[in-house]
Amino acid sequence: MRLSQMLFVTLREVPAEAEIPSHKLLLRAGYIRRIASGVYAYLPLMWRVLQKVSQIVRQEMNAAGAQECLLPQLQPAELWQESGRWDTYTKAEGIMFALKDRQEREMGLGPTHEEVITTIARDMVRSYRQLPINLYQIQTKFRDEIRPRFGLMRGREFIMKDAYSFDMDEAGMKQNYEKMNRAYHNIFRRSGLAFRAVEADSGAIGGSGSQEFMVLADAGEDEVLYTEDGQYSANVEKAISLAPDATPSPFTTYEKRETPGTDTIDKMCQFLQCSPTHVVKNVLYQAVYDNGMAVLVLICIRGDQEVNEVKLQNELVKLAGQYQGKTVLSLKVADAESQKQWAAKPLPLGYIAPDLSDKYIQAGKNLAAKFLRLVDKTAVDLQNFATGADEAGYHVVGANWGQAFKLPSLVVDVRKARPGDRAIHNPTQTLQSARGIEVGHIFQLGTKYSRALNATYTSEQGEELPLVMGCYGIGVSRLAQSAVEQSYDKDGIIWPVAIAPYQVIVVIPNITDAAQVKAAEQIYTDLNQAGIETLLDDRDERPGVKFKDADLIGIPFRVVTGRSLQAGKVEVVRRATREAQEIPLTELTAILQQWIIDAATL
Repeated sequence: MRLSQMLFVTLREVPAEAEIPSHKLLLRAGYIRRIASGVYAYLPLMWRVLQKVSQIVRQEMNAAGAQECLLPQLQPAELWQESGRWDTYTKAEGIMFALKDRQEREMGLGPTHEEVITTIARDMVRSYRQLPINLYQIQTKFRDEIRPRFGLMRGREFIMKDAYSFDMDEAGMKQNYEKMNRAYHNIFRRSGLAFRAVEADSGAIGGSGSQEFMVLADAGEDEVLYTEDGQYSANVEKAISLAPDATPSPFTTYEKRETPGTDTIDKMCQFLQCSPTHVVKNVLYQAVYDNGMAVLVLICIRGDQEVNEVKLQNELVKLAGQYQGKTVLSLKVADAESQKQWAAKPLPLGYIAPDLSDKYIQAGKNLAAKFLRLVDKTAVDLQNFATGADEAGYHVVGANWGQAFKLPSLVVDVRKARPGDRAIHNPTQTLQSARGIEVGHIFQLGTKYSRALNATYTSEQGEELPLVMGCYGIGVSRLAQSAVEQSYDKDGIIWPVAIAPYQVIVVIPNITDAAQVKAAEQIYTDLNQAGIETLLDDRDERPGVKFKDADLIGIPFRVVTGRSLQAGKVEVVRRATREAQEIPLTELTAILQQWIIDAATL
């Protein structure tokens, strides 16, 4: 392609909307253009990158035995109501674009396709002889993000590869899951990315287990905790660890003490001259289930620990049946403002005790009459601890479970693992922290959707059994931007060779020099004929502008037809290292072919 004929506009100034380096660079380099909040046009250079990524994805998915299809973006609400996710996606998370057609039928623009693919399997799969099956698509998805940001990282419209496997049993599902695990490793490796596979929370997708693939980058929205021995890595939402040991309590007798102005753990410990490991902290949350039932949740946790709200929400989903619900629509700390909706009298915030009286709850139609009381494992074995006294300005010390307070019957693990914690698999290893961008996620769904939508098959023994499913997603457009976030410098993008829009850019410093133009034209023709994707910068611009643009758009190899032409050579610059060398014209094609091969095998 000739740059003079391309839709190509670069920006010298950083657009005001851009927040992170990759977003700034993709806008400045003319790869994308904002159309609306969270909605971007993929311009010619970007579309080539996305095609490269998609081709790698297709090759690896096909090699793993998956079959490509294309599913509808417009999905009827009934399917989502069958699975029980319509309210979750339109109300709780609110990420589905929902609409009504002219017949007043509710529809949604697909943020994901579990319901659609399960319906297809329900209608078409009859016998065990048809299994296993793995179907995938590369499709535009829609999610109504509350705060679209970071360009293609968190948009309202994006390109995704999603795959769905169907098996006879869990063993078969796990085989497919492992195939996808290997395929994902191949995809990200071939794309030239530094990444880490981590344990993850399954979220609204559900299932018994899942794994995320994180591209390591400082601007990543997710925190990854891992050990140096390579035996453990997890998203912080899922991570587990050993909490630091509690030190012996300085309190030997139970008593109530006046502790004015100590409504935080730090202030309390300073006043009482104790460690937060001696404290039972009581945190009050307000949860609302999908049937509208509100439940007040009191969590007792050790004073030096924080509640992991993802883990807490998962525990509350397990208990949903007690409140005739299926899932949690919202979860938030019950602060002074929210207490106005349900509190019979003001609570002593900062001084709450583990046995906070249910009388604080004012009777209401959609409000549980009693606190749901949970205790984190870190607080179960504490002895002679300090905690709130249910009276502003007072705490109790020297308290014990079974004496001063009844131990809640529901013991849970809802603490947030932190860097520096000891690893469970090997306490000599401590958790390290890194930032990551989630570009892939694989799930062991089991029978969650097949049971809900009655997708069954007939076994060899004649039994009608639910299909066992797996789900596997890759953010294609997100992967492309994450490659930029991982690899750039002060002058622009540094694309991995495998997904760069072009592999080589030929620059003519002076288009009035006939020798330079002739040599560049011949190089351009020869390289393209040899299968090397080449861009020719034949614009009537100053050499400095061309060199700056070449650096900005990040093409891996730059060939310059400059002064060295008189000696039968051209200058070749590697974008990643800025290494420049003069190469004879007669050897140029062969050398560039070898460099491209070498880059693909790194």
